[in-house]
Amino acid sequence: MPYLIAVVALVGALCLVDLVLTLGVVRRLREHTKLLDALFEAVDMMGGPLGGGRQLSPGDVAGDFEATTVDGTRLTRDLLPDGTVVAFLSPDCSGCHEKLPAFASWSAGQDRSRVLAVIDNRSGEPAEMVTTLQPVAQVIVDSAVSDAFGVQSFPTFLQVATGGKLLAVAPDISRLPAESPA
Repeated sequence: MPYLIAVVALVGALCLVDLVLTLGVVRRLREHTKLLDALFEAVDMMGGPLGGGRQLSPGDVAGDFEATTVDGTRLTRDLLPDGTVVAFLSPDCSGCHEKLPAFASWSAGQDRSRVLAVIDNRSGEPAEMVTTLQPVAQVIVDSAVSDAFGVQSFPTFLQVATGGKLLAVAPDISRLPAESPA
């Protein structure tokens, strides 16, 4: 009997130590999340990761553009519905390929007319991205739209109000404040 009590006490002590360590890890992860958010904001204020220009920020208005989706629909800045989420992706961007399934999954639950995927055509083969996104989003394969929005890094996710005014800019769809524009 004394051995059983000792074993139970030891297991209980180990569980307590494990709980304390787990709470410490959670606390550190929260600190890292705050640091990463601050880093994203600092990079955005410098005009993107290269610091070579100015990426548009919330409140700015995107430049004019005219493009045609892969379905043949003509789109301009002024034709985007209020709350449209625009994703800028590049075929040769590994981060874009990592985020593509989550974006496609998110888009499947949205109004297709309010989700626009712009695939930069300056490098790589966009066919895989087009095939994945076409059923759930309007897809444009063009670099001029990226230029109109001042996009300097991929992936970039924006939420746009009527008239092309940017409501939010984020490097991930989960970081947009209003994940459901519809």
